[in-house]
Amino acid sequence: MAVWALGINHTTAPLDLRGRFAFAVDMIEPHLQGLRQSLPQAPEAAIVSTCNRTEIYCAGDASHLEHTLDWLAKSGGVSVQSLRSHTYSLTDDQAARHAFRVASGLDSMVLGEPQILGQLKDAVRAADAAGALGSTLSQMFQRSFAVAKEVRSSTEIGAHSISMAAAAVRLAGQLFEDLGQVKVLFVGAGEMIDLCATHFAAKTPKSLTIANRTLERGEKLAGRFGAEVMHLADLPERLHEFDAVISCTASTLPIIGLGAVERALKKRKRRPMFMVDLAVPRDIEPEVKRLGDVYLYTVDDLAGVVQTAQASRQAAVAQAEAIVDAGVQSFMHWVDQRSSVPLIQQLKAQSDAWRAGELARARKALAKGEDVDTVLEALSKGLTQKMLHGAFAELHGADASSRQRASHAIEHFFLRKER
Repeated sequence: MAVWALGINHTTAPLDLRGRFAFAVDMIEPHLQGLRQSLPQAPEAAIVSTCNRTEIYCAGDASHLEHTLDWLAKSGGVSVQSLRSHTYSLTDDQAARHAFRVASGLDSMVLGEPQILGQLKDAVRAADAAGALGSTLSQMFQRSFAVAKEVRSSTEIGAHSISMAAAAVRLAGQLFEDLGQVKVLFVGAGEMIDLCATHFAAKTPKSLTIANRTLERGEKLAGRFGAEVMHLADLPERLHEFDAVISCTASTLPIIGLGAVERALKKRKRRPMFMVDLAVPRDIEPEVKRLGDVYLYTVDDLAGVVQTAQASRQAAVAQAEAIVDAGVQSFMHWVDQRSSVPLIQQLKAQSDAWRAGELARARKALAKGEDVDTVLEALSKGLTQKMLHGAFAELHGADASSRQRASHAIEHFFLRKER
């Protein structure tokens, strides 16, 4: 059984390229179906898609990295040649090690961040629901979750981590003297916005507002923070009211354009705006960054901020990597054992057939009134002869080297001393 992984992440591909391969949650199942149909023998498959990475994990009789790359390139509308330089491809133990490191937060922009584990679990659930998750990938991911739990419970890898949300608050604090006088707008109502709202609410800003396509979901989030709710459609007309805008939606196109921000700045009489775009693909048009009174940060821009807390956790990395290595070795041992399963099943079926045949012969003999000891002796000899027939045939083979190999094998399997 072969395992392989192909992906792009924040270290290998720029934001706009990653945006081309951001798969919406409701599109994972059809994408998985398309992927498996494009690969020989429809292997097991799972797709992990977050703001910082898109990764494909597969398991099958043989690895098909080139086919996987072809499919990914087509799905993002780019050439294989242009995508190849931004991807990483891994097989077998290296693919498993990567999955384990991702689950443990060792491959994240924010070292040790816990959010990726939940995203990985979501990806596994989606693959399972799509019928794309077989025993090998299921075992690999379940073991990666167990390793991640051990890493978090027995190391300090996640201590003092600065998340994207906390980094956004830190940057806002550098721009505004008093966050208590700042009006904050959150665009979207997903997990990342939830985290950001939690961090900003702790600074007791002047007001918090949630803008979302569906008011019901926005109201649920707003209720936790005493925030106002507005329709996303009202955003262009009200954008000027807010000093800080944090956006993270699943939109495939920007929802805050250059023109809307220019009009907002005019109404604000050039008072500065702090904007954070945590979405991949982008929620805010990149041209907005060129405006003189706008401070726009993307997920990649926040990397420098979150790196400041990395040094204090480097001592825990070695310990975490050791846990990962142990987990990988255990998984690969399981994979190796799985390759023996068909042979074990064949041996069992053959021995069961021999046993059934000898028992049937013995029952007939007993029914005819033959002596019990004689019948038992015949049964034991019959089984023994069937079991040893192959070994005797090999030992009497004409080829000397074959006889020598058979001799060593027979000594190993039949003449071992009991310990």
